[in-house]
Amino acid sequence: MNLYPLLRPFLFSLDPETAHEVTLKLLKLAQTSGIGKLIYPTIADKPVNIMGLNFKNPVGLAAGMDKNGDYISALDALGFGFLEIGTVTPRPQPGNPKPRLFRLPEHQAIINRMGFNNLGIDHLLAQAKQSAYSGILGINIGKNFDTPIENATDDYLIGLRKAYASASYITINISSPNTKNLRQLQQGDEVKVLIATLKDEQLKLQREQGFYVPLAIKIAPDLNDDEIAHIAKLLLEFEIDGVIATNTTISRDLIAGHPLANEAGGLSGAPVKDKATHVVRGLATELNGNVAIIAAGGILSAEDAQEKLNAGANLLQVYSGLIYRGPQLIEDIVKSL
Repeated sequence: MNLYPLLRPFLFSLDPETAHEVTLKLLKLAQTSGIGKLIYPTIADKPVNIMGLNFKNPVGLAAGMDKNGDYISALDALGFGFLEIGTVTPRPQPGNPKPRLFRLPEHQAIINRMGFNNLGIDHLLAQAKQSAYSGILGINIGKNFDTPIENATDDYLIGLRKAYASASYITINISSPNTKNLRQLQQGDEVKVLIATLKDEQLKLQREQGFYVPLAIKIAPDLNDDEIAHIAKLLLEFEIDGVIATNTTISRDLIAGHPLANEAGGLSGAPVKDKATHVVRGLATELNGNVAIIAAGGILSAEDAQEKLNAGANLLQVYSGLIYRGPQLIEDIVKSL
């Protein structure tokens, strides 16, 4: 029973950030009360093995929906093949001033400048531990806004060390446009130093703890072809397990003239689709199947999902599509595979 078309007008009448919080609370209520079992579709397993992990289906939730790990079981009930929580930072931080989240329904798009608002990694890990979730859990880590960019690696090392025992895989977010200077970590020697350092730490943690947790790097859709090739070369050189393509875009080309087009922040949803697919295709050519590609950006239908897979993606993640389409999107994609 697809109730989302009935709920959406109410949710869209609310401030976007309020609607986000209300939606998560409604999902938790549905899951804890048992109503979810009556209204959510039963999604057949379409198992895939990627990065040495067994996913029940290839459709995952992108980071950003559940920044603190407070709604893991409620989101799992929707039928995702995996969940990614965060972005989480070593210390709690409030994020950017409100308003910081905007809907553009005419474009099936969202602009956000949340700024990694979260309760800190210790809270997230406590929530993950309390959850009964037994599926694939990605933990997305970032740096605190007040950590100087030259010390960013220190924050990622804290996140990696703390998350290692609780995560199925760990995502290094170096591509949010909403933390000052963060995206420069994708460029030149900086990305090489960061990747090398984190790979060394991953292997050290494997030796100490006796198990291997894959690492993925999340990159921007605004990279040019040379930058895509450079990052792909480093992913291969340092044997990074996965790459998430992509985060939000800073481009406004496809929403030019919209009243919200000048709002600062990352643009997601339909306008980022082609940019994200271009990055996926470029990575697929460079990586030749040796690094897992997780596609995100502009997936609002089964056809969009297939386009990403045809471009070379191994797994998919949705977020903005979920806001515009609701849980039916997950079923539609999995059924089409």
